[in-house]
Amino acid sequence: MSTVVVGMSGGVDSSVTAYLLKEQGYDVVGVTMQIWQDEEQAVQEENGGCCGLSAVDDARRVASDLGIPYYVMNFKKEFKENVIDYFVDEYLHGRTPNPCIACNRYVKWESLLTRSLAIGADYIATGHYARIERLENGRYALRRSSTLAKDQTYALYNLTQEQLKRTLMPVGEYSKDEVRTIAEKIGLRVANKPDSQDICFVPDGDYASYIEENAGVKIPEGDFVTADGRLLGRHKGITHYTVGQRKGLGLALGYPAFVLEIRSGTNEVVIGTGEDSMTYTLRANKLNFMSVEDLPEPKRVFAKIRYNHKGAWCTVEKTREDEILCTFEEQQRAVTPGQAVVLYDGEYVLGGGTILS
Repeated sequence: MSTVVVGMSGGVDSSVTAYLLKEQGYDVVGVTMQIWQDEEQAVQEENGGCCGLSAVDDARRVASDLGIPYYVMNFKKEFKENVIDYFVDEYLHGRTPNPCIACNRYVKWESLLTRSLAIGADYIATGHYARIERLENGRYALRRSSTLAKDQTYALYNLTQEQLKRTLMPVGEYSKDEVRTIAEKIGLRVANKPDSQDICFVPDGDYASYIEENAGVKIPEGDFVTADGRLLGRHKGITHYTVGQRKGLGLALGYPAFVLEIRSGTNEVVIGTGEDSMTYTLRANKLNFMSVEDLPEPKRVFAKIRYNHKGAWCTVEKTREDEILCTFEEQQRAVTPGQAVVLYDGEYVLGGGTILS
């Protein structure tokens, strides 16, 4: 019998994951990853986080209901180094990070998988809406979930072949409604628990204050400028802004103004029109290929440039060892440095990278 460690967040998806795997005959162990830097902060979980104290309480009760062993593992150090420090550093350099992707790759997978294998497990499992398949070429790839409305492959594009090989994602075959129905049918008390929202460690959404507090620096005000350097006004500090932002700029220019670029070196935020924010191309690096080992020649793919982007067709080609150029068939708004571009070949994740420009 294979042993699987299920990362349990106290939510309905991971709870049903544990149930489904137990039904399939696996020896299931439930684990909640403790990532909070300050136990007091754990109450913030009620505002949408996934790993606070009430998550532990809910997960422990579910594990008891399912009759599986349950543990809490401390990953505070890994979370601080790979998620919080990265998040802060990216904003300080004028980029917009995606902490959930970093958390998935380095905490939920790398750290949890390593520790799970060390205690004799064969697999780890999560409640993500995605599917893992081994392709004819022998590589493992993510396939979009059976319900595109909840598909979470975008945030998982960075997983390695070894991680995919050792991972199970049973809820990828179900819709959210079906998962809640299963939970209700077996009497799980989390059946109607709301989904988590926003970034778990900044539940009030005030990124700028969080960054100042964690970086130990005061973020200075600076200039709003046009692309050609004309002064438009003063900004509150670059950590308050992201490329594509339109609201909260405090500028009266007589036209809708958008953030086009954040120049950390000169502490300037570049402003332009909606038309200025459109582009046909993007460059990305820190590549991870999934369904293929590499990209020897240009390929037409479907690409997403942010989590809630509906996706668009482009031709992708490698321009350097660790860099790609995506040329879109229609202009895209607000290509944002620091975010991920994820490439799809049909239903499968071809790969992705971090947007440079």
